[in-house]
Amino acid sequence: MPRPPRPDAAPVTAHLDHESEVAFPSAPGPHPQSPAAEPQTIRSQPDRSQPDQSQPDQSQADESQADESRTAESGAGPAGLRRAYGAGTLEADQLAPTWVEQFARWFAEAAGDHAGLGLPEANAAVFATASAAGRPSARTVLLKGFDHRGLVIYTNYTSRKGRESAENPFGSLVFPWHALQRQVVAIGALERVSRAETERYFASRPRGSQLGAWASHQSEIIESREVLDSRTAQLAERWPPGTPVPTPPFWGGVRLVPETVEFWQGRADRLHDRLRYRRSAGDEDLWVVERLSP
Repeated sequence: MPRPPRPDAAPVTAHLDHESEVAFPSAPGPHPQSPAAEPQTIRSQPDRSQPDQSQPDQSQADESQADESRTAESGAGPAGLRRAYGAGTLEADQLAPTWVEQFARWFAEAAGDHAGLGLPEANAAVFATASAAGRPSARTVLLKGFDHRGLVIYTNYTSRKGRESAENPFGSLVFPWHALQRQVVAIGALERVSRAETERYFASRPRGSQLGAWASHQSEIIESREVLDSRTAQLAERWPPGTPVPTPPFWGGVRLVPETVEFWQGRADRLHDRLRYRRSAGDEDLWVVERLSP
């Protein structure tokens, strides 16, 4: 499904390699009363020899959290719940040259690819969309792929998120990695992935999930759980074990093509580090990195 043209930017489907130009600001983002800082454009490559200085320091985090947590009284309600952040820092010179490399780095740490102790459902994200009338909706989804083109989820195209992705093809994904005191926020255009890509992914799903995709008319009102169980039983007879389950024609992938990707690291006193990759309106291969005020 092609994205509608945007008057202020070129189509956002260009390939980014390790030598893509990235513009790094020479100073934090401009204060309302200060002249805007001119970003410095550099050509950078990933430096695998240097450790990631944004790695969480758990002892520091535990100490700072304990100090602030003492101010919360048991049963005080949401306003009384307070936790200090101090597990790490994030500076522009710690970032990878491209958003996808930086996301891969943080995702690997969240999923525990190196230490083997990952967060539960590290690929869970809040997916926000809006109707053609601008009425928002959000839900938790599971990321199933990412590369230089964007971040991919799968859904029933007749569901609310599927319909809104077609009616108003812009959205956001938020990855709330609370245990690491991090989050990633990607905002951009939405497009359907190719049918071939959808079918490859569907074939990798467990058989029960394949039958579930057929059984659930997602977002419709049903009378009871028995409706789902009955449909699933009928489908299991239609496609018995050992029989390939075809991909439903109403089901497939949605890719968020980022225009901005923000990496957020919690800091003490709510003065968090927020660094954002923003695609340049004048050059789709150029990404500007800018610091946002917390």
